[in-house]
Amino acid sequence: MAPLRVTVIGSGNWGSAISIIIGNNTKRSNRFHSLVNIWVFEEIVNGRKLSDIINQDHENVKYLPGHQLPHNVVAVPGLADAVSGADILVFVVPHQFIGTICDQLAGHVKFGAFGISLIKGVNQGPSGLKLISDIIREKLGIPLGVLMGANIASEAAEEKFCETTIGCKNPQHGEIFKELMQTPNFRIRVVEDCNTVEICGALKNIVAVGAGFCDGLDFGDNTKAAVIRLGLMEMVAFARLFCTGTVSTDTFLESCGVADLITTCYGGRNRRVAEAFARSGKSIEELERDLLNGQKLQGPQTSAEVYKILQLKDVMEKFPLFVAVYRICYEGQPVQEFISCLQNHPEHY
Repeated sequence: MAPLRVTVIGSGNWGSAISIIIGNNTKRSNRFHSLVNIWVFEEIVNGRKLSDIINQDHENVKYLPGHQLPHNVVAVPGLADAVSGADILVFVVPHQFIGTICDQLAGHVKFGAFGISLIKGVNQGPSGLKLISDIIREKLGIPLGVLMGANIASEAAEEKFCETTIGCKNPQHGEIFKELMQTPNFRIRVVEDCNTVEICGALKNIVAVGAGFCDGLDFGDNTKAAVIRLGLMEMVAFARLFCTGTVSTDTFLESCGVADLITTCYGGRNRRVAEAFARSGKSIEELERDLLNGQKLQGPQTSAEVYKILQLKDVMEKFPLFVAVYRICYEGQPVQEFISCLQNHPEHY
């Protein structure tokens, strides 16, 4: 069989970090073509095109500075050109852009290609929840797995040990994804419960916003631990209510579940911006612009999508933490009132 060609769609910090892992692995395996395309949303950085910087200096100086990309990772600014001939598509873009990107890719994806999504977010659909993986499957007609876990991009790029979870119903594709991305310090477990894996990756960002509020209000570690526990309860309840198929409690004990939740509530950008929100009084939009260097914040926007889904089913009272994050971020509810969603949280689901 001809070696499989890989394209990474997205060149933010996580897209760049996973490209380092993939680029190094493809050089060492006969299963994959060594050349890895990475689609870059073109922008000017210090007077140069970002794609030129990556291809000439082998560093994404804007989104992952200080980390060398392998020379076999090639930046391509055109979407259609980037995916031309690719057998495996790795999606790593902010979730709010995936529909537009898939529309641009329609008709350009190789027959027989398959993909994996590293995108953390959800959309509202006509009957409630719409997973990002479902949008990609429907628009491009390809099989898709998902990868979610406690994977802060800079730490993965530095080869600090971490785990991750791949959700994939196709065992052969799961084996290929694992070979493509696993290293001694990036350990992968493959499970079939892909919907739960994906929903964990989206919802933990909402909980991390709540954790950031706690830090900004100096509520202390006990309160933050309560946010994490109650947030996990809401994640489980949401998955059972809205995900199709069997939702395994064991999946929440994988890296995509409790590990990713803890990491994000202590080290992620959603927590950091939410802390600044509570301390500064600035809007989420202002802080995203001031603090994230062009990166997009997922937690508040995911809370807005989740709020619409909860409204549709009239179950908002069962998810006070998710609802409080939305109302504080978008409806002007004072952040000091966040504590009430913890004090009045239901004891049972």
